[in-house]
Amino acid sequence: MPTLILVRHGRSTANTAGVLAGRTPGVSLDERGAEQAAALPGRLAALSLVAAVSSPLQRCRETLQPLLDARPGLVLRTEDRISECDYGDWSGRKLAELSDEPLMSVVQQHPSAAAFPGGESMRAMQARAVEAVRDWNSRIETEHGDGATYVMCSHGDIIKALVADALGMHLDLFQRIHADPCSVTAIRYTRLRPFLLRLGDTGDFASLAPREQPLGADAAAEEATDAAVGGGAGAP
Repeated sequence: MPTLILVRHGRSTANTAGVLAGRTPGVSLDERGAEQAAALPGRLAALSLVAAVSSPLQRCRETLQPLLDARPGLVLRTEDRISECDYGDWSGRKLAELSDEPLMSVVQQHPSAAAFPGGESMRAMQARAVEAVRDWNSRIETEHGDGATYVMCSHGDIIKALVADALGMHLDLFQRIHADPCSVTAIRYTRLRPFLLRLGDTGDFASLAPREQPLGADAAAEEATDAAVGGGAGAP
């Protein structure tokens, strides 16, 4: 089965402003985010990518554009099911003011019980994203064979929810996972179980290229700061 390269979009104008963007239109990458996106082709240069899939939101499409420019044969496909969580009435509001909302503690401590007013529940968000990845895994394997690698650009909460699923973690634990803007998370899917190869990595990815020896069991882990709804702004 395929290896999925999950890219969180680069730092956006909403990240910089401390705003929960959600699905608000017109949210683009800021200057730092554009630099991060420009570096992505080099970071993934060692990988043979058979497909590129993106959330329909502008900041994700902008993040993948330099990669598409560097690889003219790589066609972008849009997938609505990996779009940002629908935060409903919370969309466009400052995170600082949302911290006083009683629901925020539920989002942080018991997200499987959280549903955003006028939006969707976090359970529904995870379910649609997991279904999308399963469908794309089947499609990629059918079209390109076992062992193919593809890239998917999405959002912080979506990536964290997909990682939780891959690790067999309950959604209530997903706030322990962190993914910085333009970080790369790699999951290799097999018939019996997924394997998390990278989590929120912003470094070199040459080691993800196919090699003769099987992957070792060692993995580095880094303690993340307290999570925020929407994935947080990450490091400037």
